[in-house]
Amino acid sequence: MKMSSNRKIAAVVLTTVALSVASVGFATASESKAKSVSVKSTSTKTTKNAIANPMSGVKIGGVEKEISTVLASLVTKGTITQAQSDAITAALTAARVAHEGKEGADRATKDAARTAREALVATTIGIDAATIKTRLAAGETLGAIAGAKKAALIAALVAAETNKIDAAVTAGKLTVVQATTLKSGLTAHVTAEVDSVRGAMGPGKGGKKGGPGHGDMDDDHGMGMHP
Repeated sequence: MKMSSNRKIAAVVLTTVALSVASVGFATASESKAKSVSVKSTSTKTTKNAIANPMSGVKIGGVEKEISTVLASLVTKGTITQAQSDAITAALTAARVAHEGKEGADRATKDAARTAREALVATTIGIDAATIKTRLAAGETLGAIAGAKKAALIAALVAAETNKIDAAVTAGKLTVVQATTLKSGLTAHVTAEVDSVRGAMGPGKGGKKGGPGHGDMDDDHGMGMHP
């Protein structure tokens, strides 16, 4: 069965708009390549986001204004009706709002996990989080700060990560095989993080430049303690 004329028009317009915005998003990512350490990761992520949600991060006066101009032109030419233009704008706006809401929820989840991890570390070694962060920034390792409680800290962090991995399996985010692989290197990874120097520049070895390590389910690189 052939699509109706209206469906064809809508499909063409949506495709054109999505591709136009994706191109702009890619160009924007390209401009920042010289300033980015992970060029490939940044440009790929930006392009994927632009295609999945063309209105993500768009502000009035930018791409959103260009889309409005394109739609207005199509209405003037009789390619689409004003009602169709309004429907497209509403759909794109709804998609942007939904995406921003999801990003906000994800950020809140990570922040909560990081706060819980900080509390776990502080409670385990008996030193408040603020002091730990100050000492990390000064160049001490978490293991050195923990002192005689280093082994207990590693055990607590491994247990916390193991619980996260198990929860991810239950939620269908990881397979049993993937979970087993993560768990097999978990103690070594956590130990390396505890013994790494973060300093004022952020995570130590195995930090953000290399991405999250084994079992790092919330991308805080095992510690949740950033100076």
